[in-house]
Amino acid sequence: MDTKKPTVIELFAGAGGMALGLEKAGFETKLLVEYDKDCVATLQKNRPKWNVTHDDIHNIDFKGMKADVVTGGFPCQAFSHAGNKLGFEDTRGTLFYEFARAVKEINPKIFVAENVEAILRNQDGETIKVIMDVLGSFGYDVRYEILNAVNYGVAQKRKRVIFIGTKKGVKFQYPKPQKNSFTLSDALKDVPDSVGSKYSEEKIKMLKHVPPGGSWVNMPVEVQKKYMGKSFYSSGGRRGMGRRIAWDEPCLTLTCSPGQKMTERCHPDAERPFTVREYARIQSFPDSWTFVGSISSQYKQIGNAVPVKLATAVAKEVYKSIMHPELLEKIPVQSKIKHFVK
Repeated sequence: MDTKKPTVIELFAGAGGMALGLEKAGFETKLLVEYDKDCVATLQKNRPKWNVTHDDIHNIDFKGMKADVVTGGFPCQAFSHAGNKLGFEDTRGTLFYEFARAVKEINPKIFVAENVEAILRNQDGETIKVIMDVLGSFGYDVRYEILNAVNYGVAQKRKRVIFIGTKKGVKFQYPKPQKNSFTLSDALKDVPDSVGSKYSEEKIKMLKHVPPGGSWVNMPVEVQKKYMGKSFYSSGGRRGMGRRIAWDEPCLTLTCSPGQKMTERCHPDAERPFTVREYARIQSFPDSWTFVGSISSQYKQIGNAVPVKLATAVAKEVYKSIMHPELLEKIPVQSKIKHFVK
């Protein structure tokens, strides 16, 4: 049996969440492309042997490169719909175009792309249709599913769209959800001390009114008005404001900044945001994974990352598709492909 590891090229690599998952699943990383200097420094510090390219993806020529898998979380960007049907060339100028170009030039067996759930609603569904049509035009069966990280060993409710493209005849099955969900107490047990942001004295006084699992609605009315400002008089979409997470629940989706009013994630016992290491634990990074840069940069790197355990779950299925297709014989090749009609 061939024991050679399948290979992967990753674009928009960030701080390494997806790369770690691929590594854990048994892949050999041939190249990681990343533009942010702190993310690049983080990758190089933790894995000095990885081939990390610090450059704008527009400058990378992928012709002649070979890999079994191409992955990347291209930023969600709208397209200009000048005609009735947009092709590959019409998406020029977007980072999706660069991802698609890499897939076309490298021609992997499988590609994996990750994005926010909101991309499905972008431009009333037109954006997702273009993405599917363009990637499908390269000879791939393209599908997507919304996976929630909480179902894969991550102590966080975090929904992400996972696109999978397979060459004709290559089978793939999305990872099955786990039955047991992790809570904040599971994630933060014996977490190491680390740096972290702090709240203002005024905000600390306000958040003292909020119990674990509660939010701004638990504050006295006069405090609610002060904390909420104009949002007090609006309706809908406010339950994340003044939110304190409870030990016995998964965390809500982490953002790039830990102290934003609209997406508050207060510690269960203390009036403070989660520390950098707590953030990393909630995203299922190992304690050994060090983040480089300012505190705000570290939060951003972690908040933008694919949770490592979610990445691992997906990567294991990709590995199976390439190395052990005999385990997938009962799955029809086109079992879960999404078709779009305008």
